[in-house]
Amino acid sequence: MNQLPRVSSNKVKEKALELGFHLVGIAEPDGMETQAVKKLQGWLTLGYQADMAWMANPKRQDIKLVMPSVRSLICVALNYYTTHQRPEGEEYGKISRYGWGRDYHKIMHKKLKALSIWLESLSDGVKARYYADTGPVQDKVWAQRAGIGWIAKNGNVITREYGSWVFLGEVVTNLELVPDQPHSEHCGTCTRCIDACPTNAIANPGVVDANLCIAYHTIENRSEALPEEIKSNLQGWVAGCDICQDVCPWNQRFAKNTNVSEFEPYTGNLAPKLVELAAISDEEWDKQFPASALRRIKPEMLRRNASANLEASRQKHDEESDYL
Repeated sequence: MNQLPRVSSNKVKEKALELGFHLVGIAEPDGMETQAVKKLQGWLTLGYQADMAWMANPKRQDIKLVMPSVRSLICVALNYYTTHQRPEGEEYGKISRYGWGRDYHKIMHKKLKALSIWLESLSDGVKARYYADTGPVQDKVWAQRAGIGWIAKNGNVITREYGSWVFLGEVVTNLELVPDQPHSEHCGTCTRCIDACPTNAIANPGVVDANLCIAYHTIENRSEALPEEIKSNLQGWVAGCDICQDVCPWNQRFAKNTNVSEFEPYTGNLAPKLVELAAISDEEWDKQFPASALRRIKPEMLRRNASANLEASRQKHDEESDYL
């Protein structure tokens, strides 16, 4: 068996930055905090994963089930924030920032693949496997272990440089690299995300109950109708939800415009009309969301989400008129 070459962690980081990633850190696979595994197990036991059965995959609790020979994880982050803002008005549907532009999976995978190919070119024995929200890997846990950011009270990873407006990914490799120090937490006593959630989905700091999460219901819930407690609190959201990120002081202070042009919003994603989305045809959906992460939200789901917002708005106005 060929002995693997000794590779400088700095050299790996330089390559990742050269490929366009904004942040990079190294985590060692051994000694993953028992607390992180117990937290995931407790979350699953409480049923907070809703219908996301894939979250119970045992590989999420042991990275060596993903790659038995793993020696390091190269964790990366890509800033996707743009300075565009949604217009005011109940007639508009709200789409989460992550879905405004080109599908982030395609952009992340292209860069991660290039990094993996480069790593494997160093020696015949080098193995590299990459993920970006696409495999049984706890992206947030590893990002914190690699020093990229910390897991905030809303469950997102916050970075000092870009807030939480980042996509996370990692390359699992059998190369032994010098790890970085895990990131410390800096939410302090702030509870703005918890207080702002209209459905009280943040059960405890860092623990989100998907059963109550607007993002889960607009993206993952395949049912014909949304639960009443969700429907009445959508506040215009039809694809994801950014409320807990919008109110975060770290995001308000440190968000920076990305240099990735593909994340610029597609036409129609900033200010779609609810009445138009409620009646969108399958063909129109196909044209409006090309190469988009929003394609996970099938046309019948988008129509459902928009219609639920319109119904909630009508009920609200009817109730207000009763008091006039």
